[in-house]
Amino acid sequence: MSASDLRVGFIGLGSQGGPMARRIVDAGHPTTLWARRAATLEPFAGTGASVAASPAELARASDLVCVCVVDDAGVEEVLTADDGVLAGLGEGGVIAVHSTVHPDTCRRLAAEAAGRGVRLVDAPVSGGGPAAEAGRLLVMAGGEQKDVDLCRPVFASYGDPIVHMGPVGSGQVAKLLNNLLFAANLATASTALGLGSALDVDPVRLAEVISHGSGASFALDRVASGGGSLDRIAAHAGGLLRKDVGLVADIAAAAGAEPGAVLRAADAALAAMKHPR
Repeated sequence: MSASDLRVGFIGLGSQGGPMARRIVDAGHPTTLWARRAATLEPFAGTGASVAASPAELARASDLVCVCVVDDAGVEEVLTADDGVLAGLGEGGVIAVHSTVHPDTCRRLAAEAAGRGVRLVDAPVSGGGPAAEAGRLLVMAGGEQKDVDLCRPVFASYGDPIVHMGPVGSGQVAKLLNNLLFAANLATASTALGLGSALDVDPVRLAEVISHGSGASFALDRVASGGGSLDRIAAHAGGLLRKDVGLVADIAAAAGAEPGAVLRAADAALAAMKHPR
């Protein structure tokens, strides 16, 4: 199996996965889709994509299966259920887990897949739907070099850069640390703007200044676009950030590693968003 003739299956056609799958289809890869909700398949009507009746059927038509569902339980279900991906994917097939989950989930599933002659790459992404549509998602991959290299042409349809972090699980660790730092930066950005307001500095103008200075950050831009409040971010990302910060805290505790100030700041952001862990 060469990278140029990979048949791709995609599961998880949400706000981020949908644009990713569309980029795969538009890049010319033979693509099969499966979804619980028929509505998520509607944007693919009239494209070259095929639709499978189950994850196992999708896997039988694929060499690489990309999974972009919400959580660990969802990944487990689509891979290991009686009609799941592992029931249909042939020996030599590859699974790419784009979901953000516990690294141990990926390691355990990789071991289970290996028993069936299947390889697994963990490849969480960052950037959201707009980045996927533009082909500039950050892809953090963990797995064997040869497996990541095989996936690269498909990943490149929606991702740039694609960074191989190390063995299976390392992509998830990188993504979780990214999200931990984003949460911490939300806390420092929002409190800096609040302090500016208390010191009679207009927060909108302060945000404009800092965004061009050494204190600039993606989190500052998100806080500023929300009028200096974390309410909008809390509404659409608070729960996910709580999950990811909690995962990092658990992983660090298990490893005997001290997270330090970054975790304290992230916890402050979660508390401010009313999503404490």
